[in-house]
Amino acid sequence: MSLFLLVVGGRVFELQYVKGEKYKKLALETTIKNDTIAANRGNVYAGDGNLLATSVSNYTIRMDVMSVKDRVFEKNIAALTEELSDMLGRTPKYYEKKLREAKQKRNRYLLIAKNLGYNDYMRMKSFPIFNLGVYRGGFIAERKTVREHPIGKIAERTVGYSDHRGGAGIEGAFSDYMEGKNGWRLKQKIAKGQWKPLSDTNEKEPEDGKDVITTIDVNMQDITHYALLKQLEYFEADHGCAVVMETATGEIKAISNLGRTSNGRYYEKRNYAVWESHEPGSTFKLASLMAALEDKVVDTSEVVDTEKGKIFINNKKVEDSQWDGYGKISLARVFEVSSNVGIVKTIQKHYDRNPEKFLKRIRQFGLDQQTGVKIVGEGEPFIPTPKGKSWSPIALEWMSWGYGVSLTPLQILMFYNAVANNGELVKPRFVKALKTGGKTVKEFDKVVVKKRIAKQITIDKVTKVMENVVKKGTAKDIYSPNFSMAGKTGTAKKFIPRRKNSKGEWEGGYYSNQKYVASFAGFFPVEEPEYSCIVVIHEPDPMKGYYGAKVAAPVFKEIAHKIYTSTPSSVQKVTDSVVTASISKDYNSYYTVLNKYKTIMPRVVGMSAMDAISILENMGLKVKISGVGKVMEQSINKGEKITKGATVYLKLS
Repeated sequence: MSLFLLVVGGRVFELQYVKGEKYKKLALETTIKNDTIAANRGNVYAGDGNLLATSVSNYTIRMDVMSVKDRVFEKNIAALTEELSDMLGRTPKYYEKKLREAKQKRNRYLLIAKNLGYNDYMRMKSFPIFNLGVYRGGFIAERKTVREHPIGKIAERTVGYSDHRGGAGIEGAFSDYMEGKNGWRLKQKIAKGQWKPLSDTNEKEPEDGKDVITTIDVNMQDITHYALLKQLEYFEADHGCAVVMETATGEIKAISNLGRTSNGRYYEKRNYAVWESHEPGSTFKLASLMAALEDKVVDTSEVVDTEKGKIFINNKKVEDSQWDGYGKISLARVFEVSSNVGIVKTIQKHYDRNPEKFLKRIRQFGLDQQTGVKIVGEGEPFIPTPKGKSWSPIALEWMSWGYGVSLTPLQILMFYNAVANNGELVKPRFVKALKTGGKTVKEFDKVVVKKRIAKQITIDKVTKVMENVVKKGTAKDIYSPNFSMAGKTGTAKKFIPRRKNSKGEWEGGYYSNQKYVASFAGFFPVEEPEYSCIVVIHEPDPMKGYYGAKVAAPVFKEIAHKIYTSTPSSVQKVTDSVVTASISKDYNSYYTVLNKYKTIMPRVVGMSAMDAISILENMGLKVKISGVGKVMEQSINKGEKITKGATVYLKLS
């Protein structure tokens, strides 16, 4: 017996003094944990200050019924259930029954409501019993953030996301800047494996991520989106894209990418402008003409015999869209009417024995390189070379009219923009700056890839013939005497890759007579180009039309016309520094108001709707709006004392 007591005593001593701290720590670790509080991602703003993407807080409310003393519970349950009924919709009896059953079952994690906004969360926090806090009132609030796009689905793919779908668009490219630093709070394990916060405050507050100021102009984006959508719907096309770039700076002012669903609707399926590399067809003829002009082997006045609109090269047919050809015409006219025979004969004559000389010019124009935009997934350009496996006896001739090469719409636009920019090749740019707390922490300036891709005389000559494409060439149907445009149409048959079908049989390996890519690239106004633009539409219904002049060029015209007419002449040439200063003023104003006003009403007249709503909701007010645009009137005057949960009405312009 003595031996038994000695063993037990030794075991007790070991547990209490030798291993006591270890087991205390283990017990604590299994009942207390640090719970991460995710930091809000930075917002994404348009260049004009409009909000493109933001994190919105959602709250789940639970109740630890056992934290509430019986006397307090009985005294206030009627008032609490009345408030819950008023907010959530069910009868007071329903909530009373629910709370009493939870009390009887000793439920310490009763679900009250999900997905509450900030205003409703603040209101519920003030309800009877709940207003006593987490310990005496059992009020448990769990916050999560969701990403919202205030302008809807427009430009969604370019704005992007950084979640289970991958790091697409601006959100993905700048995720490291936007993520912020997480905070944490202590939680205690309760019944049924559930955890509840130990206090109302966080042990470490999260630090929100940096805001991204993009180059997107919401007005231009809206114009571009709907012009493209209308054409896709009419021609029942598979997909398409349209991009508007500011000539001098390379800023992308608008980008729309729309793909067709099985039910015939369109949405931002892929970022086709950045990702999809394809044979461009006749828009590549600009590079062919410029190469010959740079080498001084031709002039635009040189006469070319297009014969009867059909020739054969190594038993492969080249033909014009006009069945009997154009006869003998100038090289300028070859470009204007987009004669395949004319451009092929020109390049064959001067480069057939030295294709590398032609390719040297293509590289000079930057067409063998990616644009280098930070957005993930840019397509690789493909330019064949005599030493490559894809080179053939007809590779040079086919390249001259846009076949056998592969480029993305953004890569083509970058080249056309250089022509509009007097030869200066600038990198496309989606982001102006990063900001935090109203202060700029990083700016992204214009990047010049090449100071000059061609001599000025070459630029001047091709600009003239591109203007004539619109005035009297393939795109004459979009000509307007009210504003000038220059560009080039493109129509390419789609290549159907050779592959095995479901039956194991080989099929494909040819150019389709039913599937086409229609495009138009150019700039406006011609005299002093402000914007370049490209429109590419894949697989329009051939029964309705498939030529670039009919399918893509009208979209270009609508975009150009609406931008030209909706932008006041006095501000059509706003410098980058002025735009940035304007944004900074609005941005700093937002944070000044947000930090200054806590219990009295600020003046929000003149602010954008999203900024005003954000400020007022963070003050605990409920906001109702009418109209669109900026705030014109506010129902609570500046300086008045406010009550949290009160409603303020904003009238927008």
